[in-house]
Amino acid sequence: MSSPTSASESEPVGAGFRVRGRVQGVGFRWWTREVAAELGVRGTVRNLPDGSVEVRAAAPPPVLEAFATRLAEGPWAARVDQVERFACDDALGAHGFRIAH
Repeated sequence: MSSPTSASESEPVGAGFRVRGRVQGVGFRWWTREVAAELGVRGTVRNLPDGSVEVRAAAPPPVLEAFATRLAEGPWAARVDQVERFACDDALGAHGFRIAH
């Protein structure tokens, strides 16, 4: 018998991710937007001047964990060396997921 989902598991939480490696010029932002849509994650993704990609996301904790796992894998043309997670509530009010410039 499965237990009902608790409110803390279904309420969206925010998180930020800094993705380092070969993540610019390889379709990483577009891929991230597709994965976010597939999982139901809200937020933004953008390139940073240092060559990394920043993701600000909001979703229920289990979904956010699945999203973080996918970010660490990246699209086929990318090479993800590191995903750093940081506290960020910016995406909690977002509608959908978009590429920011």
